[in-house]
Amino acid sequence: MTSPAESDNKVRLDKWLWAARFFKTRSLAKDAIEGGKVHYNDQRCKPGRAVEPGARLKLRQGFQERTVIVDDVSDRRRSAPEAQMLYHETDDSVKHREDLAWQRKTMQAAQLPPARRPSKKDRRNIQRFKDQNGI
Repeated sequence: MTSPAESDNKVRLDKWLWAARFFKTRSLAKDAIEGGKVHYNDQRCKPGRAVEPGARLKLRQGFQERTVIVDDVSDRRRSAPEAQMLYHETDDSVKHREDLAWQRKTMQAAQLPPARRPSKKDRRNIQRFKDQNGI
């Protein structure tokens, strides 16, 4: 994926995360690293850290937490299929993410939405109840 001249250059972690399409901009990647949402070989690091093949990265984005292994180093942002060739996600990470997604879906299904919006009379009753109870 990388040319010999490109592999001699050291690539910053924030630039690699941007090139691998984990973040839309380098500044978002930098903020995530500084915020402790990215760990390089199980340690907090700085955005200027040089990325090496075989390194283990833990990324937290919203509800998702991924553990990826760096396969290749590139400082160029290319298409998504090419960017996915820069890393692979560990099997434990995939299983953990799927389990959490299933839990979120079941929790969401357990919370039934209201059958309808409250009518004007219902809103008055709710307001009266709040006024009586000091809510």
